[in-house]
Amino acid sequence: MLMRLGRWLRAAGYDTGLAINGENDRDLFQRARHENRRLLTRDHKLQEYRHADGTVILLRGNALDEQVHELGQRLDIDWLYRPLSRCLVCNTPLNNDAPDDIPIPDDIDRNSLQHCPGCGRVYWEGSHSRRMRRHLEAWQQNT
Repeated sequence: MLMRLGRWLRAAGYDTGLAINGENDRDLFQRARHENRRLLTRDHKLQEYRHADGTVILLRGNALDEQVHELGQRLDIDWLYRPLSRCLVCNTPLNNDAPDDIPIPDDIDRNSLQHCPGCGRVYWEGSHSRRMRRHLEAWQQNT
């Protein structure tokens, strides 16, 4: 269910839960309601649940750019909200106090590291993050 879009929402800084492998529609819907989240989906059946209005947002686009555009029309998404401030894997907010024993490439400034206290991943500014920022900036301009 829109996993790429979900990771990009995390990249923009939004607290974004993703569907767990094997999670059925009812459990997914109930989790979204319990956590007071909006459920982005392409599955029409999820709109049929009682109280789906306000929880379920049906997107029709297949491609990521289509989904980004449609979501921008439906919700007030700021793609530059808090860019690259959350772990793309586990959604935990990143911090700047990476442990000293974490191995990093020699050409990376240790002071620029961001660390995920949830899963232990380490992030730093590089070509990949610069490309991601350009995507977020372009989407912000086009929504």
